[in-house]
Parts: sequence; structure tokens; C-alpha cells
Amino acid sequence: MTIPEPATEDAAPQAAPPPEQDPAARRRALRVLALGSFGVFVVFLDTTIVNVAFETISHSFHTTTGDLSWVLNAYSLVFAAMLIPAGRLADRYGRKRIFLTGLGGFAVMSALCGAAPHAGVLIAGRALQAVFAALTVPTSLALILPEFPPAKRHVAVGTWGAMGAAAAALGPTLGALLTQYASWRWIFLVNVPICAAIIALGLPLLRESRDPNADGLPDPAGIVLIAAMPALLSLAIIEGPDWGWSDPRVIGAFVLSAALLPVFLWRSAAAARPVMDLALFKVRQFRLVNAASLLFSAAFYGMLLSNIIFLQTVWGYSVLRAALATVPSPVVVTLVARRSSRLAAAIGARPVLLAGAVLWAAGATTYALSTTASPHWLAHWLPASLLIGLGIGLTLPVQSGAAVEALPPARFAVGSAVNASFRQLGAVLGISLFVAVLGTPGPGGVLDGFHRTWWVFAVLGLVSATLLYAPRLGRTTEAPDGTAV
Repeated sequence: MTIPEPATEDAAPQAAPPPEQDPAARRRALRVLALGSFGVFVVFLDTTIVNVAFETISHSFHTTTGDLSWVLNAYSLVFAAMLIPAGRLADRYGRKRIFLTGLGGFAVMSALCGAAPHAGVLIAGRALQAVFAALTVPTSLALILPEFPPAKRHVAVGTWGAMGAAAAALGPTLGALLTQYASWRWIFLVNVPICAAIIALGLPLLRESRDPNADGLPDPAGIVLIAAMPALLSLAIIEGPDWGWSDPRVIGAFVLSAALLPVFLWRSAAAARPVMDLALFKVRQFRLVNAASLLFSAAFYGMLLSNIIFLQTVWGYSVLRAALATVPSPVVVTLVARRSSRLAAAIGARPVLLAGAVLWAAGATTYALSTTASPHWLAHWLPASLLIGLGIGLTLPVQSGAAVEALPPARFAVGSAVNASFRQLGAVLGISLFVAVLGTPGPGGVLDGFHRTWWVFAVLGLVSATLLYAPRLGRTTEAPDGTAV
């Protein structure tokens, strides 16, 4: 997806905002920023708001944790597969049109999830919800940026990104309040009035724009392949403990997942409009940061689910109390995130990411070593939560910038979409690993199971940063603009 200048539809030409904004243009730009940011807020709210209600939904549908993990994984898988194609659709058919379509579809699918009679409908609804979420995220930023002069765009991007962090921070608490005092179904139904309000305000306000050079649609086979590979891997990891690791279905899922990778690479190289531009991966920093994003996101999303379930099942916390117990970590993330990006700009991304990974691993290790079956929130839980929050705050915002830093400016948007896709794929891996590592322990083995998950997530987080210090091997390659990397 290209970062658009304020070009508009031929049928309804509108004047572009001047480089130096007058007060009226500034007010308009701030309103567009608010609308686009709230669009991102409602989409990313659904990546965390479900976790706190996981156990409640499981009891409501009388299903297992492994089966219900697809409520989370279906969303992440489809979201990852559709992010890049969504940007290209917006370039061709209009960013405003796709943004509003995304919000409308997201609201409808949220209503379907809220009314789901059984787990199968909920999982299907979540997958469709992710399609429309993917339409909303890249188009929201594409609508915001042309409203601001170049010197102010970094402020707009920072605000837009901060709304995603705020959604992650508020998601568990809002989900807990809705689940405790209404019903878990309202964690989905609450999206409907929010989306309706954004659409009503956006129709007269937002400018339509498109890329005049955009033609054709992204390769459908590539979209299917990019979703099928992690889906098969996730199936094998989740069902392995129950079916048996030697079960032909588990082995077959592992083998087929691996076999589809070269098919996807071939398709990406051969297709006229590939879903993923492999030329981007010639840039060493881009490929290493995306690999690091995949691993750290696996640790992050796996830990997020693990901690909520631990507090409810082992310590016996209510839904609301469990959500409140996890609040310190996202609060620290919010305080640290903006400063970490400035620090990375001053001293480089690698040392900041390494520090974040070390703090993350220290927090996960503290959980594993100090947490017992008896609740001791202040002494055992809070110190680890603060370390985890520092680790996340130093890592996730910096990874986003570092992923595209070495790319030519014209490729920033598509590079950001690829990085977001890797994060969502990491979420699938992390949730699957949590389910597999925890397994179905007996009454005396539940605590040990959670300790194992924390050790796994500590290692994943630490490895994510050490990847960036990998020695340079082979010959120098070229970036997509021809510069050496």
C-alpha cells in the first residue's frame, strides 16, 4: 500500500490541504486523526478483550481450551493473511470506501460473534471479523497522513500507534467489566455502536483517495497459502498433546505446513501481483527484525493468555480481579513506549531491543521461579509484571520502526504491513505453544505446567533480540531501491 498524497476521486475533486495548515485545516486534520485512531482502537481492542473472558466462554460452550484457542487463532491467522492485500484493495478502490466498509463489516461480524449459539459459529465469526479488521488498519493510516504536513506526520503516526497500545491496555479491564456485570457476549457487541459512530462521522468528513497506478488484485493463491501454513502448524502444535505426537494427523500437518513454504515462495516470485514482495527480504535488517517480531510476538501473546488463565484457574481470581491484577504491566508499556522510540533513534534499535528482551526474560523467569499456588500478588506477581511491562515497552514500538528503517520511503507502508503480519503470525504460534506446553495436567501438575510456559516464553523473548546480533554471512545484497545492505 502506498502512502497517499491527498489525491481524490475524479468525480468529486477536492482541494488538497496546504503544506502549512491554517486553523480550519488543522481542526479538520485532528478530527480525521481522531476517527482513524478510534478505528484502530476498536480493531486492536479485540486482540486483548477476549482473553479475560476465555475461561467464561469455555464454560459457556462446554468446550476445551484447545478447541477454544481457535477463537483467538482464527482472528490472528486471517488478520495476518489479509493485511497486505487489504492495503492494495484500498489503493485501487478508494481508502475511504474500504475503511468504512471494514468498519461496517467488523460491526456486523461482532454482532454475529456476540449472538453465537456455539463455539463453531464464534470461531467462524472471528475469522470473518478479522477480514474486516484488516481492511480498517492500513486504510486508517492512509487517510490520516495526507491531512498533515510532512513535518507533523510523525506526531500523527505516534498518536495513531498509541491508540493501539491504549486498546491493548484497556482491553482486559473493559472485557472483565462487561463479562462480570453483563455477559461475555458484550465484549463483541460493544463494537457495534463504536463502529456505527465512526462511520456516521466519517461519511461527511473523510476524503476519498486512491492510487491511479493500482490495478488488479493481490494473488488469491498467495493469500490462501500465507494463512494455510501457520494454520496447519498451529493445528499440529495444539492437538499434538491430545492426539499424540506420532499420530498421522499431527505428522501430516507438520509436513504439509513445511511443504507449503517453498510453494508460497515460488508463488510469490512467479505471480504478477504477489501477496508478499520478496524483494523486501533482501534487506538484512528487514528480514532479521521481522523474524524477531515473530518470536517476540509469540512470547507476548502466549504470555498474555497464560497469565489471565493462571490467575483465574490457579489463584481462583474472579474475571474482574484477574484483569485488574494485570493492569500494572500495560500501564508501564504506555509510559515507556514513546520514550523507547526516541531512545532507539538516539543510540540505535539493537541495544534497546536487547535491553527489552533481557527485561522480558527476567520478568518471565521471575514468574517461573517465585509464583506459587497460593496468591501473593504484591510479593510474587507485581515485580514480574513491572519487568514484563518494561520489556514490552522497549521492544514492540521499536520493532515497528526498525523493521522499515532500512527500506526506501516508498516501501514504508508495505513494509509496515508485512511486519504487522509477522506479529499476527507470532500470536498464532504463541497461543498454540501455550496450549501445547500447558497440556491437560492433573490436579497436582497445573502449577508446573504454567511454570513451563513461562520458561518457554522467556527463551523466545531472549532469542528474538539475539537474532539481531547474528553475524553477517555471504555477499552484500541490495535493497529494493538498489542500495547496498
